[in-house]
Amino acid sequence: MKPMAHLGVGIGWRPEIAGAVEGLPGLDWVEVVAENICPGHLPESLLRLLERGVRVVPHGVSLGIGGADRPDPAKLAALGERAVALGAPLVTEHIAFVRTSSVAPGPVLEAGHLLPVPRTRDALDVLCANVRIAQDALPVPLALENIAALVSWPGEELTEAQFLTELVERTGVRLLIDVANLHTNRVNRGEDPVAVLDGIPLEALAYVHVAGGVERGGVWHDTHAHPVPAAVLEVLAELRARVDPPGVLLERDDEFPGGAELAGELAAIRGVLGGRGPAGAVPCPPFRRSPGLLPGPRASHAGEAGVPGPGPDRAADSGEAGGGSAPADAEDSALDAARTRVGIGQAALLSALVAGTPVPEGFDRQRVRVQARSLAAKRAGIVAGLAPELPRILGGEDAYREAFLGYARHRPMTGGYRRDAMDFAEHLLVRDLPADPAARRRLTLWWRDRAGQRPPRRAVRWARALVGRAA
Repeated sequence: MKPMAHLGVGIGWRPEIAGAVEGLPGLDWVEVVAENICPGHLPESLLRLLERGVRVVPHGVSLGIGGADRPDPAKLAALGERAVALGAPLVTEHIAFVRTSSVAPGPVLEAGHLLPVPRTRDALDVLCANVRIAQDALPVPLALENIAALVSWPGEELTEAQFLTELVERTGVRLLIDVANLHTNRVNRGEDPVAVLDGIPLEALAYVHVAGGVERGGVWHDTHAHPVPAAVLEVLAELRARVDPPGVLLERDDEFPGGAELAGELAAIRGVLGGRGPAGAVPCPPFRRSPGLLPGPRASHAGEAGVPGPGPDRAADSGEAGGGSAPADAEDSALDAARTRVGIGQAALLSALVAGTPVPEGFDRQRVRVQARSLAAKRAGIVAGLAPELPRILGGEDAYREAFLGYARHRPMTGGYRRDAMDFAEHLLVRDLPADPAARRRLTLWWRDRAGQRPPRRAVRWARALVGRAA
């Protein structure tokens, strides 16, 4: 693996702060949400940054590479297209699942959020297989980010450090370490950031994320809407004491401050990084996979780290009939079985979070309820941002939020946020809401303009309402 390109100190580019970002002094690079740009129509602000020599890295949020299904070829192609259009040295995604699998019963449910994968052998086998598929499809190296979580999976077999280390050793993938997420998991799951940093292969580090959040009721919410707290900068300092990171990036996704405040946060990050850093910090060397670990699926789940799978040379030398196809078939069958087990578990959790089904056995029910409320609130906010007319039609933010949360309680998102806005409006019309006739007419016109058809007739609305009540 080639040494990682030096990126320096950067910030997440967002349309809301595009002008402020362009005016930041000493900016080395920016990161852009991959799904928010179109390769043929890049925002003028990004084009100006590129012309100035500022590097731009696409950061994906919807691949769900930790899910049970194989990665969507269309999503991989789109991620690769954005990397080429931006001239990016790498692309990044998350160690997370974002939707249910096709192997699980029922419709595919969307979380609209990054959810943690279980740290089990099954989940690791599936993740490694998905990473290899992605690496083969992408034109540049891939780095994966550790995520923040409110809930822990029961029956986990590996620590965070063990999980990340095996992932890197088996695939050669790079790591995007989010120190804010390490702090979040310290508060929410009792995990020691220092133990994670001591246990992972920092030579695989691509770059680092830094962000703010807030604590409410003993739960840390990774909001990206608050200033970076001292506790997160302390985790960054711990990382800096061990390695000279190729890049560090400030994330801000909401409640955007002015350019001066952003510049101040970047200055604080530079202060932590310092000149050469504390004693013991070393530049990132090129990552080399540990000898004896092959990139194939694990041969067993017995827990013996470092046991290689039956590679092609072994199969050829074994003298078994069939030229080695039987072991390969067995590996494929074992991986398919693991995908099914992982998919069923993820579907049960996601259904409890977004569809109100019972919390699966072994999960902290209170934490699942907190996560469910957080997901619903996030969903309401994004829909309001995409369709700002809806709160106005419904009489304000409070009335809108109450109506949307009532709608979302047992109606999971299945087609993205824009489809969700349409489904919410139709849900209201089916129930002859809002009660004010003038507001209902405005909502009907809004729905019709976007759906290109007439709203359901009154008889259809009654029928749907009866079905909804029965359900």
